[in-house]
Amino acid sequence: MLERLAVDVAVVAGLGIGSYKLKALDAKGALAAAAVGLVVLELGGFYPFLAMVTFVVLGVLATKYRFREKAKLGLAQSRNGVRGWGNVLGNGLAAVIFLAFEYFSHMDVFWAATFASIATVNGDTLASELGKIFGKNPRLITTFEPARPGVNGAISWPGELFALLGSFIMALFALPLTEQKIIMLLAVTIGGFIGVNLDSLIGATLENEGITNNNSTNFLASLFGGFIGALLFYVLT
Repeated sequence: MLERLAVDVAVVAGLGIGSYKLKALDAKGALAAAAVGLVVLELGGFYPFLAMVTFVVLGVLATKYRFREKAKLGLAQSRNGVRGWGNVLGNGLAAVIFLAFEYFSHMDVFWAATFASIATVNGDTLASELGKIFGKNPRLITTFEPARPGVNGAISWPGELFALLGSFIMALFALPLTEQKIIMLLAVTIGGFIGVNLDSLIGATLENEGITNNNSTNFLASLFGGFIGALLFYVLT
């Protein structure tokens, strides 16, 4: 038990330091990521942890992709793409909550919730960072009026495709944990995809009104995405 914990601590510490060295996270963000990673490992084990690591890697790659072009257009992530502890919690806290329920209940429905929440933040990051480049004619999700790329609530067809792809990738990590593989794949992918669009909706409404910020918007969207994934899994089974 202690040996496994020591290994887990070493792994998440190494990843945290690596994220800091690669300028994906600042110091507080790296500490928060290590803490979240350790909790995910202890509660959920290898597959949700690997999903979170994949999300971080894909997020960094998507953020850095054509970064100078995004910066010139005023669309780049602030602080040169370096994220802090608030972003880490906004993207990871919902998954931790669902994992805690799965840990004590051993119910597959909470696996669906966990991975749908991760699918939401992964799909949202890909849709946001790559949609700014490839989505040339975005529209506001609330009115479908033309919108400037990068505006809260702006969506585009390429962005929606990246959201679906990002959700699907995360769903694959959930398959070894259940016998209901097709249902899990559908529930997590659809839950994540809907969660991404809820993120846009919250951004266009609550965030634009100053009620939420980017981090709390991400948390709410991932929480709702997780609930939807769980509901779909429950209904389909």
